[in-house]
Amino acid sequence: MLRPKIPTMPTPTGHVTPPAVVEPTAIVPSTQTPPPAPTAPAPPRPTVQLTPGTALALVGGGTAVVLVVGAVLVSMLLAVAITGASVAVCAVVLRSLLASETKRR
Repeated sequence: MLRPKIPTMPTPTGHVTPPAVVEPTAIVPSTQTPPPAPTAPAPPRPTVQLTPGTALALVGGGTAVVLVVGAVLVSMLLAVAITGASVAVCAVVLRSLLASETKRR
């Protein structure tokens, strides 16, 4: 019922140039060049040596990062706690104002 129609390649229109003929060329032997002089291999990648000073610097840097991240997190937690407490105080004040308004009537 549903059969796909396969398109045919369109024929070129206009002037078509015939393919160019490639003529073989003769191979002329040349003088032999000496192989390049062997170069010294590159030294292997140097290994990192962990000296006591380097270890102390790494420990100090890690400690500083932990302290800074901890201070930032504690300050964010403190900001959230202060905001929550101030919203709670505002809610208590508004509740008391609304309750006193209804008692007067």
